[in-house]
Amino acid sequence: MTVTELQKRAREIGFLPRDSVRWLSPGELARVGVKVGLAAIFADYADKREIQAGLASTLLWAPLDNAHPGADVWVDFVADLGDGFDATYTVASYLAQQRLGVRAADGDAEPHDLPRGSLLVMGGDEVYPTASARDYEDRTIGPYRAALPQADDSPLLVALPGNHDWYDGLTSFLRMFAQGGTVGGWRLTQTRSYFAVQLPHRWWLLALDSQLGTYIDKPQLEYFEEHVTQNLRPGDGIILCSATPAWVHTATGDPAAFDVLHWFERTYLRRRRVTGSDDAEETGASVRLWITGDSHHYARYAEELPAAVAGTPPAEQDRRQMVTCGLGGAFLSATSDLPEALRIPPDGSRLREKDAPATFALGPATYPTKTDSTAIARRLAMPWRPEWLPRRNPGFAQLAAGVHAVGFLLMSLLFGLSIGRRPVTAVRTGRLDDLAAFALKLLVGVLVVLLLPWLVRLVRQRREAATPSTAVVAVALQLVCALVILGLTLLVPWRGAWPDWLVLIGCLVLAALTGAGLGSEAFALYVLTARSGRVFGWQMAGESVEDHKGFIRMRIKPDGELLLYPVIVDEVCREWTLDSAGRPRPGSELPSPRLAEPPIVVRRR
Repeated sequence: MTVTELQKRAREIGFLPRDSVRWLSPGELARVGVKVGLAAIFADYADKREIQAGLASTLLWAPLDNAHPGADVWVDFVADLGDGFDATYTVASYLAQQRLGVRAADGDAEPHDLPRGSLLVMGGDEVYPTASARDYEDRTIGPYRAALPQADDSPLLVALPGNHDWYDGLTSFLRMFAQGGTVGGWRLTQTRSYFAVQLPHRWWLLALDSQLGTYIDKPQLEYFEEHVTQNLRPGDGIILCSATPAWVHTATGDPAAFDVLHWFERTYLRRRRVTGSDDAEETGASVRLWITGDSHHYARYAEELPAAVAGTPPAEQDRRQMVTCGLGGAFLSATSDLPEALRIPPDGSRLREKDAPATFALGPATYPTKTDSTAIARRLAMPWRPEWLPRRNPGFAQLAAGVHAVGFLLMSLLFGLSIGRRPVTAVRTGRLDDLAAFALKLLVGVLVVLLLPWLVRLVRQRREAATPSTAVVAVALQLVCALVILGLTLLVPWRGAWPDWLVLIGCLVLAALTGAGLGSEAFALYVLTARSGRVFGWQMAGESVEDHKGFIRMRIKPDGELLLYPVIVDEVCREWTLDSAGRPRPGSELPSPRLAEPPIVVRRR
């Protein structure tokens, strides 16, 4: 049965399986826009982190059963989950398996047999589109509880909030993840929205809550200083989770994006205050892996190291790694805009003078690949594809129809004025050569008005100004659609005996029907012209791509080596059955997932 059929049996299942969010649906845009606006306005007033100082301050340990200190330790990382049921539950099903067979990246080597993690890290955005108790239950807790109803080894589950978790001021997040209890077989023990987990073999896993990209609050800093900074030893390795890939943002217009994380690493992890003085000493520990979600793809940046001996390349496992893996369930994000290299800290950062910059190069494998990313994005403007903008986003065609019906009234009025006739008379008697002259004057006039502010800035600054807004393209494409619609009304052989009001109704119907398709296509083409920024993100968001998911499985060996296995699920399950307990189960055996690239080895020091 499909998600729609499962929804009819929600009472039996215990939660309501949800469809994936349609991000460019007008209704969804309006609801999310209000939430985002309120979060931006009241973020400082609704900040729950200061209040968390009154909650228990505990250091977490994993695995919970540490009876075999010489054994491998396994950790799972998943982020950007809690969207559509098909994708979220598929990923949860793989995470819940006691042992997971994963095909090798090259397809020829022996498959990997990976045990389930004794620690599951949810790395941000645990629910979409905005946080509420009901949405957490339906979109995240319910599917994960059904995927692993019980487990003898009681793996630990910790969660870091992302921006979507913050849209209600973190209220629902703290109720779900910071008050103990269980999520099926996973055990909840964290007490705050940030945490530190001490792992065997001298590894630490830390998660920072930077609340919508702002500062790190004082209670949070005191928590890490007490439980981590003062206990670090030379040679300790640190895995640091953040809510966004701030390192990538430094190369896309915000050189200060990584400053807060860099400052925390420098001040609280690499150094500490000497007890009884204001002096600082080196801890000897270092962050070996930065990991995050937020961007719904897989990408890895590896540090470039100078050769230790002339002509001798550095060992691959000595490089620090910066990994983004936000494939837990939300729509797919593009990789075609990822920079090939990063300088950390970058030019313009206030920390540039305090730390020598390091270069990080994009790894050989991204998921999706840059070529596939571009090909998938183009489906947004293909009417024969199910991912076409108005087909994937209910209500968008109706919005375009309404816009062009109103636009026709304005366009016919202007056209009538240009040839000295009333609007309906102009439609009845106008010629195409009249329309051509009108269109030329209109397009030139509108473009001049839109580009004038940019030209003024260019002249005043006497240097190269920023690229004009892509909104110019959006307006131009919609104007062309409006002119095409006006031209179609001129071609209709309106009967002379028909009253003007009937002709006007006919024109409005034609404008709405034509505008629904042409206007939607014009907007899709406008979105595809973007090469970066918010509009660029709409290319994939508009399609709500449910396939192409995954997570990171980590292995910590007794000798201190950390191995990363980027697990990829190319196609999610869409057919389900119910077991005897009323829990959803895949309708057929799930296919074996694969690795995006060979395991990445990271040394502790």
